[in-house]
Amino acid sequence: MTNRQHKIGSGFGAWSTAEEVLAGLDLTGRTALVTGGYSGLGLEITRALAGAGARVVVGARRPDAAGAALRDVPRAEVGPLDLMDQADVRRFSGDLLEKGRAIDVVIANAGVMACPETRVGPGWEAHFALHLGHHALVNHLRPVLAAGGARVVAVSSSGHFLSGMRWDDVHFRGGYDGWLAYAQAKTAAALFAVHLDRLGAAAGVHAYAVHPGSILTPLQRHVPLEEQAALGWITPDGTPPAGFKTPRQGAATATWAATSPLLDDHGGAYCQDCDVAEPATTDDMLVGGVKPWAVDPDEAARLWKLSGELTGVDAFS
Repeated sequence: MTNRQHKIGSGFGAWSTAEEVLAGLDLTGRTALVTGGYSGLGLEITRALAGAGARVVVGARRPDAAGAALRDVPRAEVGPLDLMDQADVRRFSGDLLEKGRAIDVVIANAGVMACPETRVGPGWEAHFALHLGHHALVNHLRPVLAAGGARVVAVSSSGHFLSGMRWDDVHFRGGYDGWLAYAQAKTAAALFAVHLDRLGAAAGVHAYAVHPGSILTPLQRHVPLEEQAALGWITPDGTPPAGFKTPRQGAATATWAATSPLLDDHGGAYCQDCDVAEPATTDDMLVGGVKPWAVDPDEAARLWKLSGELTGVDAFS
């Protein structure tokens, strides 16, 4: 790819909505898979893609809640999926493979933020386990990723500013810090896109990472209200702080990355505000941009190798 981290002039911006970036696009006949696509940003992504004509498969840890949230969304279907359970990822993927329907878009949206210390599977830390779930999911689905045009979008965030990969202790066995665990997972999401694009480009599979922007959604459920107030996320009168987006605006960059032809020659890019992000020049996460450790190809290759070893699946290398 060329010119990875420089704006390309998409014509959209920070306050564009998912519906606006999809205006005029007909996604009829295309299938998208959105993990966690029934709450917060994921719900708005699902609504926008379905509204443009796509069939949307929603992988949901809480399928009953997903069904209720998507009841009035046309062409949306729910499949139970716990990304922190590798056996469940294999089952879910197997069901889709059995149907044989080509998948044009995968949006790896499901996530957690600064949750209490949680161990899953063989003692994996929960935030990193979600990365491993998305790695396994995309690799299992390799046979049905549409030839000549499939896109994978990994939802990262400016939270990656707080930490690169902690190679000496990716599972925080030496002491848990919820914010650093969240940050490492968001760095991992960006690196996942970098190396997936490198491996998949020849077969027409491209990948992108996106920072949706600052936005209040159920993702913050583990952050106490007093801490949110101290961080400036909550104002006394209950209105969104300056610089925060609505859910529909927050969903725009992922839907743009999943569909815009402008990105055809920019695979592996980290995007924000419906454009390719510039390198971060400050530590202000509200300004954003991307830190070098989140787009480093050597770091991306190292993460891919580790993820393949831990999950036992690597269909692209």
